[in-house]
Amino acid sequence: MVCLGNICRSPLAEGILTQQAAQAGLHWLVDSAGTGGWHIGNPPHLLSQKVAGQHGIDISAQKCRRFVAEDMQRFDRVYFMDEDNYKDARIIAGPLWKNDKAKLLLNELYPGQNLPVPDPYYGNDTDYEHVFNLISKACEALISRYQSTLKK
Repeated sequence: MVCLGNICRSPLAEGILTQQAAQAGLHWLVDSAGTGGWHIGNPPHLLSQKVAGQHGIDISAQKCRRFVAEDMQRFDRVYFMDEDNYKDARIIAGPLWKNDKAKLLLNELYPGQNLPVPDPYYGNDTDYEHVFNLISKACEALISRYQSTLKK
């Protein structure tokens, strides 16, 4: 899960997908990163932690890190919160970039529309709750799609 600073959207996505995958009996390694390096080593934004906690997800132990080229080799899928994150990661990854692994998260809900997960950084509790709900629905769709391919 990749966003810009790895303090708002992608930590929420990591926490949400980790919880949903575990509840579905899937043993997935889920991680998050940012394309920028401003917050390396910091915990997620307090409002991200708050909204996650209100939904029974503790993301307080996460530490921000920067997306690196090797992430394209380490993970089966890399989900991006918006097209800018996607483009920046493509530059960072260079020759290790794999188009078939890179996806926009909301395309799980709205295929081919390339909609962004809004960045709530300057927002309030309501903005973070909206982002949480979007990410949660996208993760549910991702798990549902994955499980349906296993049943074939």
